[in-house]
Amino acid sequence: MSVPLWTSEDIELATGGSASAPFTVTGGVSIDTRSLQPGDLFVALTDQRDGHDFVEAAFKAGAAGALVSKPVSGGPAVQVDDVLDALTAMGIAARIRCGAIRTAVTGSAGKTSVKEMLARIYGAFGPAHSNARSFNNHWGVPLTLARMPEETLRAVFEIGMNTPGEIAPRSHMVRPQIGIITCIAAAHLEGLGSVEAIAREKSDIFAGLEAGGTIILPAEDAFVDLLAARAREFCPTGNVETFGRSADATARITGYETDGLTSRITVDVVGRSAAVSINAVGEHWALNVAAALLAASQTGRSVAECAEALSGYVPPPGRGTAETLSLPGGGSFTLIDDAYNANPASMRAALQSLAQRTGGRRLAALGDMREIGSTSIEEHIALAGPVVEAGVEGIFLAGPEMQRLAEALPPGLPQASAPSADDLWNQLHKALKDSDLLLIKGSNASGMGRLADRLRQWSAEAALGKMDGGPERPAGKS
Repeated sequence: MSVPLWTSEDIELATGGSASAPFTVTGGVSIDTRSLQPGDLFVALTDQRDGHDFVEAAFKAGAAGALVSKPVSGGPAVQVDDVLDALTAMGIAARIRCGAIRTAVTGSAGKTSVKEMLARIYGAFGPAHSNARSFNNHWGVPLTLARMPEETLRAVFEIGMNTPGEIAPRSHMVRPQIGIITCIAAAHLEGLGSVEAIAREKSDIFAGLEAGGTIILPAEDAFVDLLAARAREFCPTGNVETFGRSADATARITGYETDGLTSRITVDVVGRSAAVSINAVGEHWALNVAAALLAASQTGRSVAECAEALSGYVPPPGRGTAETLSLPGGGSFTLIDDAYNANPASMRAALQSLAQRTGGRRLAALGDMREIGSTSIEEHIALAGPVVEAGVEGIFLAGPEMQRLAEALPPGLPQASAPSADDLWNQLHKALKDSDLLLIKGSNASGMGRLADRLRQWSAEAALGKMDGGPERPAGKS
């Protein structure tokens, strides 16, 4: 029988709260009744909505107990003064009782991909743990810690930020033995003000680094010296390692090739060479692979073992995944869904990736890049060059900021514009033809992800109509 994740007594000891009745958490820790599983602990966080309004629903869904800050009915609960503070205390308690090797990842781009790569590698070598999706903020990090089983051997935590002062407290919670910065770029400038300020904030990932820990940095980054200096301030006994294409990088990329569908990447880690094949396209993926192999090789496994475990990696949804979708009139197109988020660096990387794919016409549907501050106009205009270099043959632009790009594009490039992603639908789906390659990308708040989902639904309805032998659904109706 597996060890319970939490008992009401454990929660009382960690939080200083009081249980209305004993209970045992045999599942996980949930903040959402829609995904809650029987045996979970329901945490009544107050964020956009008050979680206490959903406690009754949580118990009906099979919650073992609840963490609350006021009396509730329907099942046993531990009452505390502040639910988020109590969740944080539980996270720290979970870290202390578990002897896992902990890795913390941040960066302006690539952090979720590197986190997912490490989760895959770590999972190949025993019980492993990581953030669900991008639970990397003030509640996501403690929630991830609180969900960590005691038997975990290796864990990886993604830590993000929008404003100053967010990363250091989360680093102190995690107390990583390995810290990674993937890159520094113009993202969240609205909250930080300058790229150097972003670098300083990201370097706070090392604020909680254990003595003698490993500091992993991007070798060719313009701020690598600043990052290394800040890391050593936090952890004077830390060991600085780098990844990239430079000759002196600890993990040096020695080869990249693609067939337009998959990529083969070779990396030399301190004289030990390994090759990894992944189901993603774009040379920026080589940097993610190098960072992941370097970090994983610090956890007691060889580079060759880590490379074997990583091979076959597929990006999570919205991170550059490619899928073939049916067209109502016959044929199909390739959707490259990179709509989870966007900043200037990741937008350029996505366009470069599109250029390396094989197929029919290259099309791009781009939404506004948010939170890039006073440079927003010039950064959107600056995408004109990468769009042309990628060989884009038709472009669809959504949002007021992307209209700046529309004005900067060559007059001969077919384009369509709309005030929002939803308003772009009719122009986009009517333009699709057999064998097209369509990249969709934009900041999460731009709504481009909804456009990708709508295309999937449209395609599924088209495929279902053919399977049932019924009439095809007219284009544009959904």
